[in-house]
Amino acid sequence: MDILKLLDQVEEVAVRQPRTHLWGLFYTGLNTDEVSMQIAKVRASLPNELKEAISTVRESDRIVESAREDATVTLDNARKEAERIIVEARAEALSLVEQARLQQERMVNESEILKLSKAQGEELRNSADRDAVQMRRGAEKYAYDVLTQLEGVVGKVATTIERGKQEVAPRDIAAIVGAAPAPRERVRI
Repeated sequence: MDILKLLDQVEEVAVRQPRTHLWGLFYTGLNTDEVSMQIAKVRASLPNELKEAISTVRESDRIVESAREDATVTLDNARKEAERIIVEARAEALSLVEQARLQQERMVNESEILKLSKAQGEELRNSADRDAVQMRRGAEKYAYDVLTQLEGVVGKVATTIERGKQEVAPRDIAAIVGAAPAPRERVRI
């Protein structure tokens, strides 16, 4: 969780919703204006690099989410296209087989024509099977190519995230965290 979100949560709890319920009593001892001003000072004192890093991480998250959505859409489209091609190939194969059967029946009465018809029907069936296999392979290759492209996009996003992490990696923890704040005085009820 980034520090800006944490500051937003502190502000929400301490300034916008300062009442807490304690043993049946409502306690409102916080000076919300002072708390709000201190939170603003903390935000203003954050280094620009940290703010830029947070912005980069948020942008990376947005890019990854967009890539995921694009990948899902692309994969769904590839599946639909593959299914459509397979359905068309099956329909064409059935049509070719039916045409071959009808042609074969017309030639049943003549023996030499019958032999030729059987051979042609078999060739048409084999051709239809080969076409169906080729169409399926084409659809699978298309899906593979789409997934390969998606893999490249995701790899670039991962590289960008890693580069961003390296740029914002703490060089000196004490410099980033700063001196520990002085302990606050407890509010008594």
